[in-house]
Amino acid sequence: MYIANVEGPAVSNVKHEVLAGRKLLVVRPSNADGEPVGESMVAIDTVDAGLGDTALVMREGRSAAALVGKEYIPVRTLIVGIVDRVDAK
Repeated sequence: MYIANVEGPAVSNVKHEVLAGRKLLVVRPSNADGEPVGESMVAIDTVDAGLGDTALVMREGRSAAALVGKEYIPVRTLIVGIVDRVDAK
């Protein structure tokens, strides 16, 4: 898992059936100071995150499938939490 900034929604006219009705967001990994450190990617939102939120992102296919309740899904990235504060030592 890692921390990422929510950059906005991902909009699609055609989706895989597993993604129908699910909110997709573009997230970008960040460091503890909130500075971007990687490439943006699309994640399934499971916690009602929004633009500008700092999110806890999980990127692992089996766990993502289990959280969505399906055996196989075409996505392995999920937003699983909203981060209120980061205390880096």
